[in-house]
Amino acid sequence: VFRGRTQPLSQEALSRAGLRGWSPGRAEPLAGHLHFPQCFQDTVVAWIPCAFLWVVFPFYYLYLKHHKKGYIRMSHLFKAKMVMIGTHASFLSCLQMLAVFLTQLERQKGVQSSGVLLIYWLLSFLSSIVTVNLKIQHGFLEDPFHHIASYTYSTLVLVELVISFFTDQPPFFSKIVSDSNPCPEASASFVSRITYWWFSGLLWKGYQQPLEAEDLWSLMKENSSEEIVSQLEREWKMYCGRSFCHSAVGRARETQVLLEPEDCQSKSLLKVLWSMFGTYFLFGTLSLVICDVFLFSVPKVFSLFLEFMKDQESPNWKGYFYAGLMFFLACLQTLFEQWYMYTCLVIGVRLKTAVTGLVYRKILVMSNAARKATTVGEIVNLVSVDVQKLMDLIIYFNGIWLAPIRIIICFVFLWQLLGPSALTAVAVFFLLLPLNFAITKKRSQFQEEQMQHKDDRAKLTNAIFSDIKVIKLYAWEKAFMEKVLGIRKQELQALKRSQLLFAVSLSSFYSSTFLIALVMFAVYTLVDETHVLDAQKAFVSLTLINILNTAHSFLPFSINALVQAKVSLNRLAAFLSLEELDSDNMNTNLLDSSLIAVTSGATVLCFGRINLSVLEGNLLAVVGQVGAGKSSLLATLLGELQKLEGHVSVKGTVAYVPQQAWIQNASVEDNILFGKEMDDSWYNRVIHACALHPDLETFPAGSRSEIGEKGINISGGQKQRVGLARAVYQKAAIYLLDDPLSAVDAQVGQHIFEQVIGPNGLLKEKTRILVTHTISILPYVDNIVVLVDGEISEMGCYQELLQKNGVFGLARQAIQGEAEGLGPLQPTEEKVNTSIYLDYLKAMGSPVCLYIILLFTCQQTASFCRGYWLSKWADDPVNNGTQKHTELRVGVFGVLGVIQAIGKFGSTAAVLLGGTIASRKLFRQLLENIARSPMMFFEQTSIGNLLNRFSKEMDAIDSVIPDKLKSLLGFLFNLLEIYIVIVLATPIAVVAIVPLTVLYAAFQNFYVATSCQLRRLEAASRSPIYSHISETFQGSGVIRAYKAQQRFISQNDFRVDENQRMCFPGVVADRWLAANLEFLGNSIVLFAALFAVINKKQLTPGIAAFSISYALQVTQNSSVWFCHLTGVSGCQSFMFIMDNAPGIQILQHLQAWPTEGRIEFRNYSLQYRPNLELALKNITITIRGQEKIGIAGRTGAGKSTLAVGLLRLVEAAEGEISIDGINIAHIGLHDLRTKITIIPQDPILFSGSLRMNLDPLNTYCDADIWTALELTQLKNFVLNLPDQLNYECSEQGENLSIGQKQLLCLARALLRKTKILVLDEATASVDVEMDLHIQSMIRTQFKECTVLTIAHRVNTILDCNRILVLENGQIAEFDTPEKLMAQKGLFYRLVEESGLV
Repeated sequence: VFRGRTQPLSQEALSRAGLRGWSPGRAEPLAGHLHFPQCFQDTVVAWIPCAFLWVVFPFYYLYLKHHKKGYIRMSHLFKAKMVMIGTHASFLSCLQMLAVFLTQLERQKGVQSSGVLLIYWLLSFLSSIVTVNLKIQHGFLEDPFHHIASYTYSTLVLVELVISFFTDQPPFFSKIVSDSNPCPEASASFVSRITYWWFSGLLWKGYQQPLEAEDLWSLMKENSSEEIVSQLEREWKMYCGRSFCHSAVGRARETQVLLEPEDCQSKSLLKVLWSMFGTYFLFGTLSLVICDVFLFSVPKVFSLFLEFMKDQESPNWKGYFYAGLMFFLACLQTLFEQWYMYTCLVIGVRLKTAVTGLVYRKILVMSNAARKATTVGEIVNLVSVDVQKLMDLIIYFNGIWLAPIRIIICFVFLWQLLGPSALTAVAVFFLLLPLNFAITKKRSQFQEEQMQHKDDRAKLTNAIFSDIKVIKLYAWEKAFMEKVLGIRKQELQALKRSQLLFAVSLSSFYSSTFLIALVMFAVYTLVDETHVLDAQKAFVSLTLINILNTAHSFLPFSINALVQAKVSLNRLAAFLSLEELDSDNMNTNLLDSSLIAVTSGATVLCFGRINLSVLEGNLLAVVGQVGAGKSSLLATLLGELQKLEGHVSVKGTVAYVPQQAWIQNASVEDNILFGKEMDDSWYNRVIHACALHPDLETFPAGSRSEIGEKGINISGGQKQRVGLARAVYQKAAIYLLDDPLSAVDAQVGQHIFEQVIGPNGLLKEKTRILVTHTISILPYVDNIVVLVDGEISEMGCYQELLQKNGVFGLARQAIQGEAEGLGPLQPTEEKVNTSIYLDYLKAMGSPVCLYIILLFTCQQTASFCRGYWLSKWADDPVNNGTQKHTELRVGVFGVLGVIQAIGKFGSTAAVLLGGTIASRKLFRQLLENIARSPMMFFEQTSIGNLLNRFSKEMDAIDSVIPDKLKSLLGFLFNLLEIYIVIVLATPIAVVAIVPLTVLYAAFQNFYVATSCQLRRLEAASRSPIYSHISETFQGSGVIRAYKAQQRFISQNDFRVDENQRMCFPGVVADRWLAANLEFLGNSIVLFAALFAVINKKQLTPGIAAFSISYALQVTQNSSVWFCHLTGVSGCQSFMFIMDNAPGIQILQHLQAWPTEGRIEFRNYSLQYRPNLELALKNITITIRGQEKIGIAGRTGAGKSTLAVGLLRLVEAAEGEISIDGINIAHIGLHDLRTKITIIPQDPILFSGSLRMNLDPLNTYCDADIWTALELTQLKNFVLNLPDQLNYECSEQGENLSIGQKQLLCLARALLRKTKILVLDEATASVDVEMDLHIQSMIRTQFKECTVLTIAHRVNTILDCNRILVLENGQIAEFDTPEKLMAQKGLFYRLVEESGLV
């Protein structure tokens, strides 16, 4: 096609150009200039823009018709476009009318920048340039009119093109206009959108100053939970055939639900996800296909360039043209590839939103059987790790079908270059393919094993952080750490094996490039001596082999991603298919005046047949022994248990107070209002009635004081009263109260009954069902139900039941409780320091780092030598049609390739295994620091934040960072090699390489500064999601009782949207960096080619090919690694928190300490935080060894605080505590706490066997454990369990009653039997008969121990040797019970209020 003036186009030349039959034109151009045939210019060149516009027009018209964004008024920009089009409309009037129509239509549809018209004007301008070029060659005087017309037309088109780069004003009636902080993508120009330069504003801002959440844009509606989750929910309902809120079909048996894969469930979920995201994904796939077209175009142009370099007579314009064309095609490839990645990542963000929303909604409708089958840790893994696997599949999925097509095309091109010798490449490829598939399959097995260990670890760490106070009280930190580290060790073993296989897979992939080239070149040159391996054949083949191996490596990755995603999809589908609550368990239709009716009801595992009816306004008390089914009766009325037969009806709104108070991580006020509007008058009445005024006065911010997760910074009594106040504030018709008086003292209990529950309380006109052990209030209730083994034994009023002298007649005791307060929480800050980037490498160790650098240097040196050797081989002179020393060339080429392969495997394995070492060290350090942190840290840090560190961030440290580090080092060493090659080939290239390197460093600097902050914000916004999920999982029964599901769903959606608002800029930042670095890489190719053309006379084809082929290998494998190091930063932020005192501080002469159990408080004072008042003030007392001390006082007196100080959960502000003459401040925390046994107010069990819960340290034999169970009257209960001591307790011990859990905590104390025992209301949750037995057992079994009993039930301490009465943190009275009663002081009044005088 391209000829000079002195060589007219022949038919043979036209045939080769694919233009047979075209006329060469009337005139001949100037020598050495680009020239197209006249006929070709008049038709093909002129009509390419027209064809583009006519082909695109129907699709674009349909798109505009269905995507209206508003209406743009006639702006100056629009008028300028119309004027310019009208000015040159006479040239191609029909086509210009179509452009006018599209311009007007875009304005009416709110399109601010048109990509279609910009491409059209660009094509038109390029077409006009060809015409202008021809006119210049022919001279102006030959045809002045057509010259002027061509110049004018080109100028007008250029102006129109320039105008198209600008954006119009925002449209009217657009949501973007009303948004205070809209995403700039919507108003960016087409060029800015495809190059991601619209993101540069935020990038510059992040570089200049720290980014805050307010700096990020609003979430676009199409990415919001409101838009996505509602659609997914509808689709999922359609496929599953049941509602998310109610189960359509009742189940007649308890379903034992396990998280096992079920293909039918996962297929349904996959169909739902495809129906939502499939179309958008297909558009992304189309971009990838177009990208591949340009990918294979580059080697063809490279081949033409090498042909030009070989032909010394070719004009230089050809070289410049080929260089520019390679750059242009590579840039187009970059644009389409990055658009594909952007599309996939946006789909991933939406998928995460959809799945998280769906999982959260599922939590709110799960049945009790389903709740026992899963844990918070597993659910957190579903919405973090498993969702990430699905997001990965979106990117890799196309590799499954596209990689084989790429491989076939590569083989076809290789056949064209080397003929039948290319078949050897096919043979080598198919020999290596099974190896990669085998490795991928084995790796997937290891990864499944790793995921299982990860689940177990998440489950255990969640349990530890949830109940860290109990673990610290019992000094179990080391034991539980060892359990976590044991699981972690197994997890890392699986990871290590997986990483070694990955190193083998990668080295085989890189070796395959060399093996295919070696075998192919050897066969090609050795089989026939006349086969000459020139630069074109050698280096174009290498370029194709690189593409082949990229596809080859992408295939196992794709299959691996598919396998992992299938496992995650199965897990998600299985969770979403767990049993749901049946709407038939309870209905709201009643035919009589009763508000509650249960007719012949029977529920799974709880009840036999019962009949119960409660009239409106009645107060019904439910009593019975531990495990009789009292709480289960309330659960039945709430529809929480599966009904087997009968009828349960509840009419009116319900308020529920559970036995174990559920408190939100929010202010006291928010906990009480619970979504209702503030009514100051009613609020104050409720606060007074629930006896919360004294507590609020001690809180720093009063009602607005923040309560920690699970109420960690307030006492059990305060939690219960806040929960009760929440119920009272709701003004419901029915109140279900599950023993709310058990956690408060006698005075407060009496106050609450009189002011709230009793005949004259705020709820006197409401229907109330009260589960209680407080016999003293029973004369004031309307009716009493006595439950025995899940059946109603007796029912009637108080006097009737006394006269029957049945089970009820045995109980006449009272129950009290207690509370103390802490202060509000302060959020912790997380910052990214520059030193963090080195911390990960330090964790690897200096020897490993040096070894890695050495191996990368060796393998890159071998790579350089191999390429240089090949260039020399290609430049070997041809004598008589053959090349000499072919065998030597093949042999050395093979040896260098083997050395490079060994170096590649070593360097990759070293990085991945070094990553495992770093991961182990960082995890252990993180765990040890958190486990040894004071309780204040856990009060200030949310569980979601901690779980985020141990799940998402640790997963990045395990897998992502080593892979990114490997890519980074490979990229840097590869880039260094490429620079060396280009500079050696053309030294003048330094002029271009230096500024390109500066630009590269600048882009990295901008990117890292902003991206790390974005990832920090994203991680910070992720933690509240996990905390909210944990909170909702624990309190789902309360949420359903108050019918607050929709409000909590909205809260979750808001948190997810906030997280996605932080996540989306990070996605764009990655694309911005990748696109810009690829453009820089393409520029390196351009300059390498340009300088090769300039130095054509001095360069051999082999060296030129060596230089450019290496430049083509520059990819976007940049230091995205740095951003993922924010995971290390997040974990490192917990490495330097304030530690507790040393855990072990061995004093050799006190191995048997304490021997007596004598406790002395000397001027002891304590405050929870520096800014709070003293909780204990100047306590000075001496407790003799083996003495039994009762501790009494009103709410907030400081009773539990005394135990807190004794166990050093909070260090002394003043004074000291001595045990047997030793200051406990000089004893290691672990040593101290192992010598003291405490039974806390809240009974805590962990997910695991009963034996593990009783003896986590595994120090006692089974006989000792059975003895302890017998003493606590649990032996028969445990013997009747399926696996007895190996019976698995669910999370928080939810499959046992509160009373049973309290008795198990007593059994723990019996096993430890230390010299000092602290009972913090250990019998609050048991019935009166059991309470009497426990008190008797403590007197006998702990006869030789010093016992401190914190009393809420005053009757439990009347037989103590002495009683310590506290008031406002000071000692009010301290003497024997007899003397204190005689004094008629504060203790006397407490006894009197309990009705025991």
